[in-house]
Amino acid sequence: MSTTEPPSPFHVAVIGLGSMGMGAARSCLRAGLATYGIDVRQEALDALSQAGATAVGTDGRAFASRLDAVLLLPVNAAQCRSALFGPLGIAPHLRPGTPVMVSATQSAADACRLNDALKALDLPMLDAPVSGGSIRAAEGRITVMASGASSTLARLRPLLDAIAARVFEIGPDIGQGSTVKIIHQLLAGVHIAAAAESMALASRAGIPLQTLYDVVTSAAGNSWMFENRMPHVLKGDYTPHSSVDIFVKDLGLVLDTGQALKFPTPIAALAHSLFLNASNAGYGQQDDSAVIRNYAGIQLPGDDPDDVTGGEP
Repeated sequence: MSTTEPPSPFHVAVIGLGSMGMGAARSCLRAGLATYGIDVRQEALDALSQAGATAVGTDGRAFASRLDAVLLLPVNAAQCRSALFGPLGIAPHLRPGTPVMVSATQSAADACRLNDALKALDLPMLDAPVSGGSIRAAEGRITVMASGASSTLARLRPLLDAIAARVFEIGPDIGQGSTVKIIHQLLAGVHIAAAAESMALASRAGIPLQTLYDVVTSAAGNSWMFENRMPHVLKGDYTPHSSVDIFVKDLGLVLDTGQALKFPTPIAALAHSLFLNASNAGYGQQDDSAVIRNYAGIQLPGDDPDDVTGGEP
């Protein structure tokens, strides 16, 4: 009597175990994928190991040859290049043909340069930035903006099914996904800045901030970013899920993209200056809702009642 061997699991490494990367890795584990984690922070590696990862480390070269796919979720293009091609880079140790899904927010030009370097090693790339925040990442419900060959996307389907609620196929050309994400970040950054300004104005006017939040989230002026980020202000908790400095970078990419296309982005430029000013004032590593700290002379939850300087760290 013959027996059928169970299919071997899909082996995937997640590089960059921040709020989005950790959520994606845990979603992979929940979906039954053999999941590996790579990060420079030991506490992140320990957390994923305890969740059931197959292996973790600051260096993925030891298990690179086992992988069916790699997902990169670091902060920027430089970290992607280092993770793939730096002294501990995993790319030269992957089996030829292993698909690499690059999900950092980066310029289209950086995505194309990374693709060229991977192609030289016969490693197909999916230019696939993501959005949705840490909660959706942990639930396996992020949105993916994917560009690249349809065959690469098909090979990454077990990973995409594990981490995403929606996968938008932007087009076949590397860089198209990154451009869509940059345009998305224009909206996200502007919405956070506008939400913070509205709450600051309410504070100056003596309107209870919870009341304003309840009104706006029930009315036409609401946005996903207002509803998601302003509770951080209400709690006086600026623990970073996405930091002020992330939007200094991302809105900078918006401005660079506009300049390259000779296209004006004045609203993005104003929002960028607000995040840059908040970073300069010492709030760069706080939650991006801390852009509200640009506004002086207001009292916010968690503030010392004797200090209404607001704009000073």
